[in-house]
Amino acid sequence: MPATALTDPLRVEGIFPDGSRATCLLRDESFPEFAQMLLRALADLVHPHGPLKRADSVREYLASLRHFLPQLQVVGFDGTVQWLTRPRLAECLLGIKLARHEHHIRAMLRRLDELERVFAPDVRHFVDGHPFKTRPTRLRKSLPAYSEAEWQRLREVCEAGVAASYAVFLRAREESERGQDWRTGGLNRENIQFTLRHEGPENVGFGRKYIGATRYDAEVRPLYAGGVYEAVAALFPSAVTVFDYQLLFGIRTGIVPDGIAELGLGDIDWAGDATVLLDYIKGRTAAESLTLSRKATRLLEQWLDHSSISRLFMPEAFKDQLWSRYSVTGPARWTTDEIDGYTRGVWAKQRGLVDADGKPWQIHVHRIRTTFEASRDRRIWRGSSRATIDPNHTPAVEGDHYVVGQTPAQKDATETVIESGQADLLRRAQPRVIADGDGLADLVRKFPELVEQLHLDDAALADLIGGERDVFAAGCADQLSGLHGPKGRPCPARPWVCLLCPLALFAPRHVGNLMRLRAFFGRQWRQMTSAAFMAVFGPYAQRLDALLTLAYFSEAVLREAAAEVSDTDEEIPLRPEELTA
Repeated sequence: MPATALTDPLRVEGIFPDGSRATCLLRDESFPEFAQMLLRALADLVHPHGPLKRADSVREYLASLRHFLPQLQVVGFDGTVQWLTRPRLAECLLGIKLARHEHHIRAMLRRLDELERVFAPDVRHFVDGHPFKTRPTRLRKSLPAYSEAEWQRLREVCEAGVAASYAVFLRAREESERGQDWRTGGLNRENIQFTLRHEGPENVGFGRKYIGATRYDAEVRPLYAGGVYEAVAALFPSAVTVFDYQLLFGIRTGIVPDGIAELGLGDIDWAGDATVLLDYIKGRTAAESLTLSRKATRLLEQWLDHSSISRLFMPEAFKDQLWSRYSVTGPARWTTDEIDGYTRGVWAKQRGLVDADGKPWQIHVHRIRTTFEASRDRRIWRGSSRATIDPNHTPAVEGDHYVVGQTPAQKDATETVIESGQADLLRRAQPRVIADGDGLADLVRKFPELVEQLHLDDAALADLIGGERDVFAAGCADQLSGLHGPKGRPCPARPWVCLLCPLALFAPRHVGNLMRLRAFFGRQWRQMTSAAFMAVFGPYAQRLDALLTLAYFSEAVLREAAAEVSDTDEEIPLRPEELTA
């Protein structure tokens, strides 16, 4: 067993997955026989039999046990397991103040019963039941998704890190093909990589014996700025490189972090050259499967190639794990453990990730899945629930879903919508027609071209010139065009909509009504908030201010029209909700 419960004093000694050894003392001699039983259960909770992978975790369980033993004294515990009936055990657990202590005690009692079957059925059922105390809400609160800018930045950083480390690997592999043993050929990049590739990182001077030998490190640093660490990491991916791959894999697949960390080569099912079915464990549910996207498949293939040389030298127990890696420093050379917080901090520092305040950006791996799912949620597409185009799809995919396989009637309707949109874009691209006294000669010269652009016949020309087609603010080239309403029926647009309409023609005779619109906008500005006004009337007011200038009309025309304005609602055809009085 990796961990053992011992007496004199009561303690747990063990070897942990990182290769470290530790002795964890109970420091409480109350009920020694019962305490020793719980320590045996605690020792069995150490990895690989249980979830505890660090000595600090064992010490936390011992701290909980030190809170539990005094509660046994309070209720009159006699030291035998048979005394722990369901009511007495409930009384002891209720006396514990913190939820984490109760969680630890229940875990040890549960494992003790699994090992030695010491509890009655009702006590066993109680131990497996719901705890009296729950974790604080702040610990159970879901982390929010990353913002779009943060998500983009994280993806770019991971892609850059993966690309850079893989390029270094390819270069080192090429160098190894041109080199020879560095002990006979001398220290250069080709010979170093040749020796590492053929003998592995542990069996040459670059392993345990090499680390700390400053004279060798001094000789390597002219070749590798990072010394031995950089030389070895070129062919044998480091934990920082693995974290790059894991983050990017999570970004592209949305798999939960614990599912990614526990992946093995046996979980990968190749269905052809470009399709992969991946089986993984989701901690809160059960086994799940996912067909990888093209990008995720390429990333997986790249990692398998990137780690191919490492797999030649790692112990057999590690070869079936996807993220096995070699560590130049630390007590454990080969490991498959999750990336720890220290390594994540080193990764963030090396990648230069900072938040909006310029502070180091703390990476929460569970936010990766949250953000991935949020990006697929239609409620956040472009900030509107009315969006119907999935931003995760290409136009070709959307076309295959919604355009292919139409009936003739549906196809005609689709083509009509497309043609109408194209015609609207062309009309919007045409300049608005404004005729003033000084520009009549220019208007006469360009009149044939203007008539052709607006598709006007002789009858329409007569109506325009005679004022027959005047609306409130302009002359309309085609009131039945259907641009703002049903085609073939008079335009229902409000008076100010003409200001931005491509069919509107503004002449000096319209300046009076344009002035009345300006007065109306002024009254609305006084009674509405600025944000509301800009949302409703802003574009029209800006266009009107540009029209009523000397660039379009003479000063005499503007003065005469301004004198006719009485600044009342009766001057404009308004609906009841538009009145300002």
